[in-house]
Amino acid sequence: MSSAAVIRIKPYFYIHVLDNNSNVTRVEVGPQTFTRQDHEKLVSGPDAMIMIPPRNYCIIQNPVQRNEKGHIVREDSGQIKVRHGDEEIRFEQEPFALYPGEKLFGKVTPLQVVAPNSALKLRAARDVEIEGVKYLAGDEWLFKGPGTYVPKVEVSVVEVVNARVVKPLQALRLKAKKKFMANGVTRKAGEEYLHKEIGAYIPHVDEEVVETVNAFVLTEKKALALRAKQTYTDCFGKVRKAGEEWLVTLQDAESHIPDVSEQVVGEVPVTILSSREYAVILDPVDPNTGKPQLGNRELRKGEVSFFLRPGERLEAGIQKVHVLETEEALLLRSREAFRDGKEQRHPGDRWMIHGPCDYIPPVQVEIVEKRKLIPLDENEGIYVRDIKTGRVRAHIGSSYMLTSSEELWSKELPVVIEELLA
Repeated sequence: MSSAAVIRIKPYFYIHVLDNNSNVTRVEVGPQTFTRQDHEKLVSGPDAMIMIPPRNYCIIQNPVQRNEKGHIVREDSGQIKVRHGDEEIRFEQEPFALYPGEKLFGKVTPLQVVAPNSALKLRAARDVEIEGVKYLAGDEWLFKGPGTYVPKVEVSVVEVVNARVVKPLQALRLKAKKKFMANGVTRKAGEEYLHKEIGAYIPHVDEEVVETVNAFVLTEKKALALRAKQTYTDCFGKVRKAGEEWLVTLQDAESHIPDVSEQVVGEVPVTILSSREYAVILDPVDPNTGKPQLGNRELRKGEVSFFLRPGERLEAGIQKVHVLETEEALLLRSREAFRDGKEQRHPGDRWMIHGPCDYIPPVQVEIVEKRKLIPLDENEGIYVRDIKTGRVRAHIGSSYMLTSSEELWSKELPVVIEELLA
């Protein structure tokens, strides 16, 4: 610090001088040659004035107080009044000197430019009114770009928020941090929902992005199995109960983005039956109610293609049509009472169907076995047992086809006779 009596102050420089008689510090601004009196003391300087170029700003701590006309307020002693502990933001202006007590916080900084598809998350440090909107201390809001953000002492910048780009066949899964209203829709704290609109999306200040959800593309050979996590109305307008399962196919939509209330069970491949195939479906789903008919069985014949609904399963996979030759037959047994053409079948009835023919058993019929004509020479024979009466008889000398109430019977020979035959 200079103790010279004569101080030359350059243009745009200043000094602080203390008057020891009044104990008041004043500012002397250049250009001038300042002659220090005996009762005066140079406190600081010469220091360069603060210059703020266009589109820049600076923060002044402990700024001077000014009245309604913008004049500096002084005490009765002549000392300049300052707002201790407060801050003031100053923008482009003529170079100025710092008054006693004022401090430059940081340095002169360019104004922050907010790019398109981005925003600044702001928080009110104290109650403030901006563009007619009143914010309480702690409130948060967004300043969306493109634009230049003009800082305020009452507002702090929390972070830069970049837009999330939603591509076709995509959606953003969002979660509300607290209750708020956006686009006329009220969201509750903790609520999750989807944003499906294509393009850049800047999340609301009270919502967070959980994840990006990709759509499932549906084809003629692939469907989507879904399960409801809670009771809600899906995008097709149907009310789904919690735990309910259903399929979304190409007939419903070309692609599907699972809702927040939907759980993806898996992708279901199409089941194709040719003209020589059939399948039995266990627990088929009623097409009218959409509910599974537990314990029921349904026969499906080719040519046909279908998706197994949730809860449905194939009894024995895809089965081939039974082709019977002239000397072949199928032994059938009835599972339940039903009308077989002109015949009335009762549970447990046994009968045979002879070839040549193609045969697909109804769901009420069980195939016991496939039988063939037994060829016999003049000196050959078989023992046949009638399962109704238990009578055993011998058939010798000609080919024989067992009836529905007969079965082959094996005779046990004494050891001596078996040794003689051997």
